[in-house]
Amino acid sequence: MNFELDSNQKLIQEMVRDFAVKELEPAAVEIDKTQEFPWSNLKKMAALGLLGMIIPEKFGGGGMDFLSLAIAIEEISRVCASTGVIVAVNQTLAAYPIMQFGNESQQKKYLPLLARGDTMGAFALTEANAGSDPAAIETTAKLEGDHYILNGSKRFITNGGEAGIFIVFAKTDKEKGHKGISAFVIEKELPGFSVGEHEDLMGLRATANCELLFDDCRVPKENLLSDEGEGFKIALNTIDTSRIDIGAQAIGIAQGALDAAVKYSKERKTFGKPICEYEMIQEKLAEMATRIEAGRLLVYKAACIKDAGISRYTKEAAMAKYMASEACMYTVREAIQIYGGYGYTKDYPVERFFRDAKVMEIYEGTSEIQKIVIARSLLA
Repeated sequence: MNFELDSNQKLIQEMVRDFAVKELEPAAVEIDKTQEFPWSNLKKMAALGLLGMIIPEKFGGGGMDFLSLAIAIEEISRVCASTGVIVAVNQTLAAYPIMQFGNESQQKKYLPLLARGDTMGAFALTEANAGSDPAAIETTAKLEGDHYILNGSKRFITNGGEAGIFIVFAKTDKEKGHKGISAFVIEKELPGFSVGEHEDLMGLRATANCELLFDDCRVPKENLLSDEGEGFKIALNTIDTSRIDIGAQAIGIAQGALDAAVKYSKERKTFGKPICEYEMIQEKLAEMATRIEAGRLLVYKAACIKDAGISRYTKEAAMAKYMASEACMYTVREAIQIYGGYGYTKDYPVERFFRDAKVMEIYEGTSEIQKIVIARSLLA
């Protein structure tokens, strides 16, 4: 078992870390404040190939492995979690299902656009009454001639306000329950599609998180992804893959908080010496670092299993996402404690890390859902 990254992965890590510090970190505070979608930096990232890392080379992507993507997401999220999830969604929630389940025509049409950053992708499954239970979605799609007519709405859609390509799930047969769910590739310009209310989030505030509305939205039948009734399978497979990236994002946030806490503990003095010399502070730092490393190893393991072509990695992805998100929340909470009163102000980054971190335990499946997934795999 080799725990060393290969030369290409190390190069990606160094390149993304350098870019993140120079380009993303200076903008992180401002876009968090204004909720401005970071198009300028995303265009720079597209030029570096960071928006299409896992997309095959024949469609304009990098053809890289999922471990490389996880490494990149971690480094980006270490300084700007909003940008980290934007990039992750564009690839594992938008491009991946087209790669995995789309036909050649759909792949040729949409994947180059996502790889080049000509537009961004989004994944529209969640609804006001359907979060942890995706089978409860109420959006419907009815075939009429050459078009499906979609009606309904989606909620909490990352990239929703700025994306041009959406993976949308709707029921084509309500009588069949989850077996009646189908998936569609929808373009923003289609008649009957509109962007609703912008979500005023606690964290990840620059992600254009919006409600999506479908009012007799006319979708060409060739935009059906795979076959009717395959939507639930597509959603679960895609979410398994995405949980690896969300785990990487959580580790990135946690590492950023730990780095800040270590630096501050060396500078801040009380009773005549740096607070890092106090054993209670050292205990906090040691616990933070150990939890982060445990989460990182689970994320990397899940990514490696995915890269190995193993068909089922549901348990490993759930373990990675659960451990990473819990380690993230623990770390940012302790980082604020180390900063004391200053950590409760917007003058230091740990306050932003704390707000960004909380959703790690909620989206892409809550921590409770991850434990259910893990337990079911053990009892199967």
